[in-house]
Amino acid sequence: MIKEGNAFFIALGLYSLATIAYIVFFMLRKEKYAKYGSLIIKLGIAFHTIALTVRTVEASRLPLSNQYEFATSFAWGIALCFAAFEKKYNFKALGTFVTPLILLIAFYAALQSREIRPLMPALQSRWIIIHVLTAVISYGAFAVACGISLMYLIRDKFKSDNFISNHIPDFKTLDTISYRATAIGFIMLTIVIVSGAIWAEQAWGRYWQWDPKETWSLITWIIYSVYLHVRLTRGWKNKKAAVFSVLGFIAILFTYIGVNTLLTGYHSYAFISML
Repeated sequence: MIKEGNAFFIALGLYSLATIAYIVFFMLRKEKYAKYGSLIIKLGIAFHTIALTVRTVEASRLPLSNQYEFATSFAWGIALCFAAFEKKYNFKALGTFVTPLILLIAFYAALQSREIRPLMPALQSRWIIIHVLTAVISYGAFAVACGISLMYLIRDKFKSDNFISNHIPDFKTLDTISYRATAIGFIMLTIVIVSGAIWAEQAWGRYWQWDPKETWSLITWIIYSVYLHVRLTRGWKNKKAAVFSVLGFIAILFTYIGVNTLLTGYHSYAFISML
C-alpha cells in the first residue's frame, strides 16, 4: 500500500504543477495549459484523498486532530471546492487565483510534523468530526470566494478581448458566484462556532472561553455577516463586496495560521500534541 507521506508529497507536486499550468495559461493565453491544470488538479485531489485515507487507517481515526492533519485537510477542502465550482461554472481562469491558495496551505502542512499520536482527552469527542469537517468546507468555500473576488478586482485592469470574454465572466456573474461561495462558507462557519461551543462546554465546562482562536473565529464570522447584511439590506455588491471577501479570507488565514503561530490558548492542544 502506498505510504501516506508519499501520497501527500505527490499531491503537493501535482498542485505545484497545476498552479504553474494555470498561471502560464493566464499569462500566455493558451487554453491547452488550462486543460492541463484542470487535469493535474484532479490527479492531485486523488492522491491527496489517498493520503488522507491512509492516514485515517494508520491513526484509527479521522485525520483532524493536529496542525498537519487539519492543514492538509484544509488544502484538500479548498481543492475540492475549487474543482466543484470550476465544473459548475466552467471558467478556467478561476484556477489562476485559487490554486496558489491550495499550494500555500499544502506547503504549510508540509512544514508540520506528521507524527501520529493518540488523541488528547479534550479531543475525544464526536463533536470533533462536525466541528473540523465543517471548518474544512467553510474555509474551502471562502478560499474560492476570495479567488473570484480577486479576479473581480483586477478584471478591469485587462484589456477586453476574446480571451477575457471567453475565460473570465462578466462582473455581475463574478459577483454572484462569489456571493454563493461566501454564503456556503458562512453557513458552515456558523456550524463550526456552534459545534465548537458545545464541544467546549463538554471539554472545559464553559461554552465560550474568549480563547484567541475563538475570538478570531468570531471576528471572521462578524466580517462575513456584515458582508451578507449590507449586501442584502443596502445592496452592496460589486467592488465593495469583493473587498469584503478578500478581507474575510485574510482573517481566515490569520485565524488558522497566525493565531496558531503567534498566540497561545486552549486551542493550542493541537499544536502542543505535535511537539
